[in-house]
Amino acid sequence: MASFPLQETLIQPGFIRDTAFQHFSAGAFPTINPVFWLTSHFAVGGWSPLQRLSGMLTAHMTRIAPRNGFTWHPHRGLEIYTWMLEGRVYHEDTTGGRGELQTGDLQRMFSGDWIEHQELNPWDEPARVIQIWFVADRHHRGLPPHYQQLERGQLPARRVGDATVYSLIGDGSPMEQHMTGRLSAGWVDAGGTTTIEAPREGEDLFLYVTDGSGQIHYDEAAQAAGQYDVLLATPEMRTASIQANESGMNFLSFYLPRFL
Repeated sequence: MASFPLQETLIQPGFIRDTAFQHFSAGAFPTINPVFWLTSHFAVGGWSPLQRLSGMLTAHMTRIAPRNGFTWHPHRGLEIYTWMLEGRVYHEDTTGGRGELQTGDLQRMFSGDWIEHQELNPWDEPARVIQIWFVADRHHRGLPPHYQQLERGQLPARRVGDATVYSLIGDGSPMEQHMTGRLSAGWVDAGGTTTIEAPREGEDLFLYVTDGSGQIHYDEAAQAAGQYDVLLATPEMRTASIQANESGMNFLSFYLPRFL
């Protein structure tokens, strides 16, 4: 059987530059609508030029129309995190795990060697989630499949400028992890400004804007930023900040083993 490094990175040649900080508009990544009830924006994985980052197979927004969803299907060898952006989703799996995710909730499903689950939106409003798939670290591969769900109020929160930053994975979060990396969610107040926290030594940053709009300030220059834009940065980055418009801005920051 063929093997590959668990933290392998695959990026389309020529897509990124050799620089410490880069900003990509949402249009640089594919949005697909394979069936009438499903729309997905793939920042990582799928048809994205960021095909894989340090073992993160996918980071994508999925919008599920009312009264639709994914019926029973299997996974293996994965740690899958779901961050709820809008609406509600019902989860059920073959371990007996089940729950209703609401806005701001975080879910983790460890597939082990085999799990089946379904993700449904049985309600009358659309649902929107960010789903992240990681290859589970090899030393966790023998663990049985299991499920965990946390409400936003259970996640550690701190203020960084005019933003509330929640620790989703690592940095004191009660969410278990069987992959290498850290993840936080920043909610910038309307009209507010926050500093983009630089990666630590041995990490790179993948930042995904999930809602709102504003400006990215870096190197005495400002660029407009909006929903589903992406930032990439190394520990060598200089001070950078996000200034939100009156709609505010929300983003996810993935701190992963070096991929740039």
